[in-house]
Amino acid sequence: MNMRIVFLGTAASIPTSERALISVAVQRKGELFLFDCGEGVQRQMIKAKIGFNRKTKIFLTHMHGDHVLGLPGLLQTMSLLGRDKPLEAFGPLGTEAFIDAIIRTVRFSLTFPVEAIEVKDERIICQEKEYEVRSAWAEHSVPSLAYALVEKPRPGRFHPELAISHGVPKGPLWSRLQQGDDVRLPDGRVIKPQDVLDPPRPGRKIVYVGDTKPSESIAKFAKGADVLIHEATFAEDLADRAEEDLHSTPTGAAIVAKKAGAGLLVLTHISARYGDTSVLLEEARKVFANVVVAEDFMKLEVPLRES
Repeated sequence: MNMRIVFLGTAASIPTSERALISVAVQRKGELFLFDCGEGVQRQMIKAKIGFNRKTKIFLTHMHGDHVLGLPGLLQTMSLLGRDKPLEAFGPLGTEAFIDAIIRTVRFSLTFPVEAIEVKDERIICQEKEYEVRSAWAEHSVPSLAYALVEKPRPGRFHPELAISHGVPKGPLWSRLQQGDDVRLPDGRVIKPQDVLDPPRPGRKIVYVGDTKPSESIAKFAKGADVLIHEATFAEDLADRAEEDLHSTPTGAAIVAKKAGAGLLVLTHISARYGDTSVLLEEARKVFANVVVAEDFMKLEVPLRES
């Protein structure tokens, strides 16, 4: 089961010739999760060969322009291309009014329903059969959210030889066992999934943090993440500026990743002053070894966990 992260935009505040404004796509089983929606996001999606008519959920972290102003153009492009699938957009207070204003004032015919869901507290905001999305508060100058896409545990590996040894005939009963159901045999015996399956395998966890200063609560929220995507707007020589503006440095982001026990830290939301990002990478690696600086169109495959 593929899970791919595509960095559509990685810039903070203003775009550069190399970086579009912030937006991260996660593709999973034909579904698209879009975290933040910087200007020109639909062009980035076209270049990344991401379709516009798949099942889509959008998660806005906060109502600053560099994180949301791509949404009007994205909705228009989707409509012009004939999208018909519903779209859900999650975000803090103001999300509903923002989307309503787009639909009322921008002259295009929306071809699909858009549901705005305002996130007012830390909770599971989206519950599906195979995954859930959780929210947490970051620490920024306006209400700013972090999101965790968390897969539910998968059944353990199935052992056909054990099923045969228990007298379970090949066919539908094997499928029921693999789906976690008990099965009753003609002789009255009940075979349980744990009789023929290894222990459940944990799902994957991706955490995306909007603008924030380094936060103990985010470190707890990101506990055990396979991938932590965290802003790193300023290098350490501008730590006072980062503190004042409630942003993070690579060092601060790396401390959060280390406390969380994350598998990989990805730094993004990069200030335009850093054409060369090696200083950001070096600062983070002094604290946390497995780190990369995101570039536009960088792709990461998130492998399944086996234990």
